[in-house]
Amino acid sequence: MLKIPKAKTLLWTNHSRAKMNFYRLSEQRIKRILNAPKRVEKGIAPKTIAAMQPLSVIKNNGKELWKQEIWVMVEDTKTQKKIISAWRYPGMTKPNSESAFNFLRSEYDEFQSSN
Repeated sequence: MLKIPKAKTLLWTNHSRAKMNFYRLSEQRIKRILNAPKRVEKGIAPKTIAAMQPLSVIKNNGKELWKQEIWVMVEDTKTQKKIISAWRYPGMTKPNSESAFNFLRSEYDEFQSSN
């Protein structure tokens, strides 16, 4: 399992700020996802990770289910964490699923085109 490395400061890109505004996500919500992710996957870009937390969890016959996920893509350096992007995903992805991978790819491509 991948772990989110601890860093001293957070750096917010303009792209991440725009996405947070679009999806109505606060800095505090992003920090909560980074501190207690439900799942962490390797990011599309080099040296990045993507952390996920469900919006709300419903327990059904011992299984956890949810209808939305919030994802954060982070690049880690020795002194800071750079928040590259944040978004809501409608539905429930499986670990290392193709749909999550494609969504990560599209977010990264959008980030690259904005730079």
